[in-house]
Amino acid sequence: MGWDFSTDAEFQEHLDWMHAFVREEIWPLETLDLPHKDFLRAVAPLQERVKERGLWAAHLDPELGGQGFGQVKLGLMHEILGTSALATFAFGNQAPDSGNSEIIALAGTPEQKERWLYPLLNGDLLSAFSMTEPHSPGSDPTLLKTRAVKDGDDYVINGHKWFTSNGSIADFLIVMAVTDPDARPHQRASMFIVPVDTPGLQIVRDVATLDHLDSEFGTYGAHSEVIYTDVRIPKENLLGEEGAGFLIAQQRLYPGRIHHCMRWLGQARRAFDMLCERATYRYAHGSVLGEKQTVQNWIADSAAEMKAARLMTLHAAWVMDTQGVRAARQDIALIKFHGAKVLHDVIDRAIQLHGSLGYSTDLPLEHMYRHARAARIYDGPDEVHRASVARQILRGYTPPADEVPSEHIPTRRAAAREKFAWLLDAMTANS
Repeated sequence: MGWDFSTDAEFQEHLDWMHAFVREEIWPLETLDLPHKDFLRAVAPLQERVKERGLWAAHLDPELGGQGFGQVKLGLMHEILGTSALATFAFGNQAPDSGNSEIIALAGTPEQKERWLYPLLNGDLLSAFSMTEPHSPGSDPTLLKTRAVKDGDDYVINGHKWFTSNGSIADFLIVMAVTDPDARPHQRASMFIVPVDTPGLQIVRDVATLDHLDSEFGTYGAHSEVIYTDVRIPKENLLGEEGAGFLIAQQRLYPGRIHHCMRWLGQARRAFDMLCERATYRYAHGSVLGEKQTVQNWIADSAAEMKAARLMTLHAAWVMDTQGVRAARQDIALIKFHGAKVLHDVIDRAIQLHGSLGYSTDLPLEHMYRHARAARIYDGPDEVHRASVARQILRGYTPPADEVPSEHIPTRRAAAREKFAWLLDAMTANS
């Protein structure tokens, strides 16, 4: 079996260009707090440069305007994009539009792709993904309550959703709703495209969060509360087969988790750089902070944790590229909760080293910290991923006979004496 940690020279040139481009062109936009419409104006010429470079919507197949990159290459790209929350917009793979485009590409009809996918890829439309509900656990989507009932050539949707990311600025929503409550748990729900101006669809508010404390309605990245009251859509708006909603969602979520984890590493690296920079000049108690053993431990621990998380994530991407989604499930669950912890811990150390400056809004660390807390919840809470990993691992084990541990020394000693009786007898004779 061969092992190769290299990146081909042509793609490395793309990564080097991306690194400089994001730092020089995107980072400065962070400080301006532009309204979304003005940000789109500012980023439009940058998007053209990305398209000229051949890196636009790289997560999609070439026939859809993407590059058909595998998960390893996409992961390396997202590590750079993760350094800024704005960078994905310049590359045509911002959430939730990127995931929604993958859903329509995977399950959409030619007519659905023509009406929704291609305008979405061109930046002419914005989308939202509406699955999480306030009264059912997001960690168990088999318990969704929102219903879609067939009525002639239409479906009628009733339900209550929230944390529908970008719902207040979207042109259409992809909605997960139960179509057959009596089916097997993972075959009850279906996905639908619902235009935002459909009668009965009410965007109630953008929910204020740690990441958006003073969320104004219509803010990019905000999470909307949505009520569906007799929302009638044609059957042509069904995505894929009826009952396939959960399967489609998993096809979207697994690669998305890899991208999340690589973006977190990019963000953690930015915090790490601030941590190390501070250690070189801040003087206290007789020396710069970098000469204090505690600070040295923070730096070394952060470097080790980030490298471990990076290797784990790229390995998960490699498994997915070479063996498929099913083979990568355990690896993806591992990186999801481990990567979230690394992100939090590195940012936390950077804030601690900067003291009041790190806690203030004069540095991006406080916002990064608030954003990082959500990493332990989005796309499945840590506890669910830990439990999933444990169950998969335990399938490879069986209880020992008579519940005597396999490594029980007295039992092993008796077996060894029987196996090596000839040797023990010879030793006794010689003595």
